[in-house]
Amino acid sequence: QVQLVESGGGLVQPGGSLRLSCAASGSGFSNYVLGWYRQAPGQQRELVATLSTGDSTNYAESVKGRFTISKDNAKRTVYLQMYSLKPEDTAVYYCNARRRATQTNYWGQGTQVTVSS
Repeated sequence: QVQLVESGGGLVQPGGSLRLSCAASGSGFSNYVLGWYRQAPGQQRELVATLSTGDSTNYAESVKGRFTISKDNAKRTVYLQMYSLKPEDTAVYYCNARRRATQTNYWGQGTQVTVSS
């Protein structure tokens, strides 16, 4: 069982940067596959980035080279660093943790990111 609390969303101008944080409570943080997803108005929820238990990463083509997913095991926190933000990045961003052994998914409540001038 893990509870996820997100922070860092907000309004930024095109070309700007933003860092999202997702703090996890519970045990076994290092045993979770971590990810960020997003959902724009009228769109399906899509995968943005994942971070495996072996620290390998995977990114959606639309964010590759601009976004970086990382984690701090001591703080039990996963981050999404976003650079060169575009209006099309506007969405509700969700933190996800999946326990590898059971494939059980846990979700944050979502945080709004708006990229607009």
